Amino acid sequence: MNIHEYQAKDFFSRYGIPTAEGIICRNPKSCSEAYCDLHSSKVVVKAQVLTGGRGKAGGIKLANSVSQTVEHASSILGMEIKGHTVDRVMITQAVNIESEYYVSFVIDRSSKSTILIMSREGGVEIEEVAAKTPEKIFKIAIDPFTGIPNFLAARAARMLFDRNEIVKQAIPIIQNLYRLFIDKDASLAEINPLVITKEGKLLAIDAKMNFDDNALYRQNEVEVLFEPTMEEKKEQEAKAKGFSFVHLGGKIGCMVNGAGLAMATMDMIKLYGGEPANFLDIGGSSNPNKVIEAMKLLLSDKEVKVVLINIFGGITRCDDVAKGIKEAFKQINTNIPVVIRLTGTNEKEGRDLLKETSFHNANTMGDAIRKAVELSLNK
Repeated sequence: MNIHEYQAKDFFSRYGIPTAEGIICRNPKSCSEAYCDLHSSKVVVKAQVLTGGRGKAGGIKLANSVSQTVEHASSILGMEIKGHTVDRVMITQAVNIESEYYVSFVIDRSSKSTILIMSREGGVEIEEVAAKTPEKIFKIAIDPFTGIPNFLAARAARMLFDRNEIVKQAIPIIQNLYRLFIDKDASLAEINPLVITKEGKLLAIDAKMNFDDNALYRQNEVEVLFEPTMEEKKEQEAKAKGFSFVHLGGKIGCMVNGAGLAMATMDMIKLYGGEPANFLDIGGSSNPNKVIEAMKLLLSDKEVKVVLINIFGGITRCDDVAKGIKEAFKQINTNIPVVIRLTGTNEKEGRDLLKETSFHNANTMGDAIRKAVELSLNK
């Protein structure tokens, strides 16, 4: 789960991490009032969307007056940034930046610990720094039983900063960011950039936090901030119906039983030159209604050009899946081609049910996937 910059900054402030003051606005008039309330000759108008790349898209602009603030806000509100519509902006005090740095905590599954990542190259995407100049990135694995005592925070601060007065400011920022990260079950807590101002102060002028969805049941304060995208709403609906569903954006809608088979199916689609539209595991149920709901979910994606159904009948009975498919297409009017591979329990009965239909039947997984990819490329 992601939250907006201003929401992350609110957490930062409560945990003693200094940030620039800002006001959220949803229309140009309130932006005018915000400029006056901040008592700052220069402000920054920042789009608030749940994605990165705002600056490159024109979603962050400097303003020197009320009129310029309103002008910039009017141009930013309503704009699209990576598929997200800007419905609010943050008007924040401009800062005299001397230098920029990067600090974050993330979960590292390989080391089974939290990792502190830092760089003196702040203000740009950390992936870009890692790709071009990996030597400029510092990493420290955090022992969960020890956390970040003063000596470790001081060591980390000295990797970034040369001046003692800045190191002293950085130590509590690093410790508090880690405390916030742990307390809120975050998967990412990022400051980019963490800046030194010309007045000699450390400030987090941007903030990003992601959270572990599986821990939201004990994070009510975080959960209420959830603003699901259309894809996330679909994933929630699928979960409520007993599916495991992830939207991927390709052309071939996949319905598979079993997570391992679903992963193998997506791998083979890529191998044959296609693009899977989703991960959809319908599980081991033989309930035809479940197949109907799964088919409706797949066909609701306008990008899907072909549906591939790959069923290995163990607990799942192939004839029940076939009945569900036929019933689904009585309820859904579509000309999207459907490729079906049924094998396992009651596969003969299942195939017999589908003989006199318009579906493309395949005997093997390879044949089914090749056919699905061929159809998707011709659409």
